[in-house]
Amino acid sequence: MNRLLSICLSLLLVFTSACASSSGGKTARASAGDREASRERDREKVVEDLSVYRPKYEVPETTPVATVEPTNHVNDKVAVLMDTVASVNKGIKYAQGYRILAYNGSERQKVMNLRKAIIARVPEQKDYLTYQQPNFRLKIGDYFSRIEAQQVLNQLSDLIPNAQIVREQITINKSY
Repeated sequence: MNRLLSICLSLLLVFTSACASSSGGKTARASAGDREASRERDREKVVEDLSVYRPKYEVPETTPVATVEPTNHVNDKVAVLMDTVASVNKGIKYAQGYRILAYNGSERQKVMNLRKAIIARVPEQKDYLTYQQPNFRLKIGDYFSRIEAQQVLNQLSDLIPNAQIVREQITINKSY
């Protein structure tokens, strides 16, 4: 046991002495300023002119190129198809979208006061007041995306803190 312990200690001593830093008068860790200064000196020493080895290319003279305008880029068949698609799209009045459900309850006076306040805040938005006995429902706006509805809902959040965004069939305004 003692012999094994002495062998381990001697191996440990050999390994630790092999990893010791050299004592060349310099410290193992040079400061950042010393390293930067030595790099600058090395850069100043190395000056090589490699331009003699670089290939030289002659630039060809460029002649101006005339621009070409397309003459038959849309043919008649494509124009007819585009016209039919446009006429079909004009006939579309409804689409799936989003509205803000501002009120859902049975108090008529409360929904009317809320409607007036919302119209005063955002007059450009259309309101939809429906009555299905015994509840009044007040919905605001026609939005194609939930993000658009959320922006208006943020403007109205102090008036209607419990408002929700609902998915519904919306009327398409053709003024776009």
